[in-house]
Amino acid sequence: MTVPDANAAPPARPSTAYLDHLFRESEERRRAAPPSDVAPSLLPAAVADAVERAAEALEPDLREIVERLHADPEPAFEEHHSAATLVEVLARHGVEAELGAHGVPTAFRAELGGSRDGGDGPTIAICAEYDALPVIGHACGHNVIAAAGVGAFLALRDVLSGDGSSGKAPAGRVVLLGTPAEEGHSGKEVLARAGAFDDVDAAIMVHPYGQDVAEQVWLGRRLLTWTFTGRPAHASAQPFMGRNALDAANLAYQGIGLLRQQMPPVDRVHATIVEGGTRPSIITERAVMRLYARSKYPDTLRDLSARLDDVARGAALMTGTEVEIAWDDGALPSLPVRTNAALTERWVAAQRRRGRDPLPAGVVSETIAASTDFGNVSFRVPGMHPLVQVSAPDVALHTAEFAAAAGGPAAVPAAVDSAVGLALTALEYLSDDALRTAVHDEFVAHGGPLDVPRYFE
Repeated sequence: MTVPDANAAPPARPSTAYLDHLFRESEERRRAAPPSDVAPSLLPAAVADAVERAAEALEPDLREIVERLHADPEPAFEEHHSAATLVEVLARHGVEAELGAHGVPTAFRAELGGSRDGGDGPTIAICAEYDALPVIGHACGHNVIAAAGVGAFLALRDVLSGDGSSGKAPAGRVVLLGTPAEEGHSGKEVLARAGAFDDVDAAIMVHPYGQDVAEQVWLGRRLLTWTFTGRPAHASAQPFMGRNALDAANLAYQGIGLLRQQMPPVDRVHATIVEGGTRPSIITERAVMRLYARSKYPDTLRDLSARLDDVARGAALMTGTEVEIAWDDGALPSLPVRTNAALTERWVAAQRRRGRDPLPAGVVSETIAASTDFGNVSFRVPGMHPLVQVSAPDVALHTAEFAAAAGGPAAVPAAVDSAVGLALTALEYLSDDALRTAVHDEFVAHGGPLDVPRYFE
């Protein structure tokens, strides 16, 4: 019989002091930052106004998306109703989308525009996410991302077809790519390896957050499993005949803790012991650990990976056990986001039309950093991944509070504003040769495309 300890203290409540300092310092940096010199829309006023009006007219559809997805959250690779909802909204507006695109049942793809005079024009992709987290639902706000992507795509329909008052259609295409399984599974990398971005020149998306931010740090992330194998023995009669796999896991866990002192400030390692034996009377034969490793740059993530390999091998050596190291076990790696400043400037200009003023890079502390599989896209083609406010600044992603905000009163206005921003950014990229040159020159200057599938080999 289990008897609660009446004298046991509840779990300690963490102090908010550090976060309080971070938020105060971010506000001080925001106030001290000089106004960024961003040119207004590069498009003719009539065109930009027409796109903005089209996005605003889609507000009922975007509300439907935000609310339906929020009420029926589906985790990675199970987003059947969510994907069907988005395809249904597109069909209602006369746009046919391919469900099950690139061999992924819950992915979809739709296209607008084409080449001018039979020649090749540029292609820009708008990425839409719609998977949720288990248990707590849309605590990362992907329902807002989906609405923004669909809204931007449909807002561009008339101008890309040459209809209405927007004048001659620009060369090129806009692809709306429904990208499932961002949470923990790197769905965009799955799609990329199936060719989803092979004919794409640039890619853009937006993510909900606690503030409007033009550029924020997103860490690369790898998944890792360590399986330690020892020899069982009776823990009392002959313990010396055993080799304890749980001891190896314990040493490895402590090794990670000691490693942290020598890690760069924004590196992260999280670990759990998911198997640790069956009976106290038996020396544990098998122990399994699962870990996440994160870092700010691709090469520092590769360095961190090598150091973790050493930790596991050292623990095995000290305990006389064997270790199996399985990197990217169950999910492909995610790289950090390489933000393209030339694209992001156009986003800022569009958001200022909507009364928002996204914070520049460096205002929000880089220690508040998560991961996204859009990083893999951004090392293939130029990309941007700004943030739009749907909650108070102190509400963290992946919490019940943020899930509530993703279905709250700020969610639909954020989706509409984001649809305007994505649509205008995409259209400026297609229409302005100088902007495209600046975008691609910057991408090359930062190293150009990376061979993502082979990077960690």
